[in-house]
Amino acid sequence: MNRRNFLPFLSKSLALASIATLALSSTLALAQPKVMRIIVPYAPGGPLDITARLVAERVKDSLGTVIIENRPGAGGNIGVDAIAKAAPDGMTIGLAAVATHAINPWLYSKMPYNAATDFAPITQMVRVPNVLVMNAETAQRLHINTLADLIKYAKANPGKLNFASGGNGSAGHLAGEMFKAQAGIFALHIPYNGGNPAQLALLSGQVDFNFDNLAAASSNIKSGKLKALAVTTAKRSAMLPDVPAVAETLKGFEIDTWWGLVAPAGTPKDVIAKLSQAYIAALNSPEAKSRFATLMAEPVASTPEQFGAFMKSEQAKYEKVVKASGAKVD
Repeated sequence: MNRRNFLPFLSKSLALASIATLALSSTLALAQPKVMRIIVPYAPGGPLDITARLVAERVKDSLGTVIIENRPGAGGNIGVDAIAKAAPDGMTIGLAAVATHAINPWLYSKMPYNAATDFAPITQMVRVPNVLVMNAETAQRLHINTLADLIKYAKANPGKLNFASGGNGSAGHLAGEMFKAQAGIFALHIPYNGGNPAQLALLSGQVDFNFDNLAAASSNIKSGKLKALAVTTAKRSAMLPDVPAVAETLKGFEIDTWWGLVAPAGTPKDVIAKLSQAYIAALNSPEAKSRFATLMAEPVASTPEQFGAFMKSEQAKYEKVVKASGAKVD
């Protein structure tokens, strides 16, 4: 073949090879299974992230590979907004938490999503008790051994008690406001920039009490640095069986930390049912229960209907609490 005839031949061969490569690439792309993702609206390493990774590992056999995508920021609003705006095909789901779905809608003047309408519930995952704790030395000095003692002291000494929280509108702040309202007492709220600084202030005796996450407070309770007066769940926690619930003194008091799985609104019901079945099985596995226990977390495997009703009731509860506290973020 001479040079004149070879060049058109070469050009045609390259074109055909390119078409074949594109066709093969398209075929391979179609053949690749889609990977499900769980969006966690908080940074890696925290309890929400750890539990999401645990259940993602447990559903591999039924749902295939599930990856975790962390999107922290704006109190969880950035990640949750990404869940709301994802395609409603069941391939992108995420975590809904007490902050993102019950507190933030009343705390922020502008929200990028509607917590009540932009999501399809899958299942609640976890409940973590909060606990009312005092500096042990302060409790001893003031002769406070029970929740009733704390309320009695506050009424007899108005304005002398204060409590810490991780910031205005935080779960600890709102639990304190609920407690004050139901107990009919006053205690000055002192907000800190996060839960750890608030706990350090309590340990050093700068503040008198706070409502802390049980997982964060447990080591100091066990060491005797903090005195646990009551847990905030409706009933006593199996993790602190000797510590009464606030509700034993103040009827109806209940506030705890929770999170669960949601999909974008519009996700087909049969897809939600499949996801719910898989994740409930994961939550009920002995491995999950054992791992959750190390985080002081109680697995809550609920149906989509139960989780939806629960979130609705939590939104109504926190609307009253946030408005009564006057807390605002922006």
